[in-house]
Amino acid sequence: MTDMGAFRDAVAAWVGGGGDGGPAAELAGVLPVRVVVLLEGLSDVAAVNALAERRGRDLEGEGVCVLSMGGAMNVGRYAGLLGPSGLGLRLVGLCDERELPYYLRGFARAGAAEQGIFVCAADLEDELIRALGVARVGELVRGEGELRALEIFLKQPAQQGRAPEQQFRRFLGTKKGRKIRYGRVLVEALDEDRVPDPLDGLLAGL
Repeated sequence: MTDMGAFRDAVAAWVGGGGDGGPAAELAGVLPVRVVVLLEGLSDVAAVNALAERRGRDLEGEGVCVLSMGGAMNVGRYAGLLGPSGLGLRLVGLCDERELPYYLRGFARAGAAEQGIFVCAADLEDELIRALGVARVGELVRGEGELRALEIFLKQPAQQGRAPEQQFRRFLGTKKGRKIRYGRVLVEALDEDRVPDPLDGLLAGL
């Protein structure tokens, strides 16, 4: 059975220079795909999918493809191939404030509306940590069995004098796969009225 994973694979091959996009175009029509969410990395994908599941949304069933681009600098390529100037799909994106220029240029060149771009101040992890509060994040780290790892990390000289929010952000990025796992863990722990505006707005706009 054809699924959204096959479409994502076809897009990855196309972006990487493999073929003319025929397989991606065919799959987009069969599924069908109507919206592509362009995200910087897999931790963002985990967070978006976790919030959708919390709210009873079946994004794939709704024709929404959530894509990790492997970095914001790739947005121009993805937007051009998939957006109005390419496959004709509607584009939505979530990015860090410092990466916004890449998204604005990529969306503009693809003929996509910049209103579909949702912006986090520092990054999505920062938004989630501030929404939960450092005490609650600490509880979640303990619940994930990583309290000892956190304690060792906090003793490092580079972490002395830094704000707790900054320490937690850095901790999440110190082990492969940790940011992805906590993308889901942090979202699942949020009170509904504390969902960060960029993430909330993105999902509401799909």
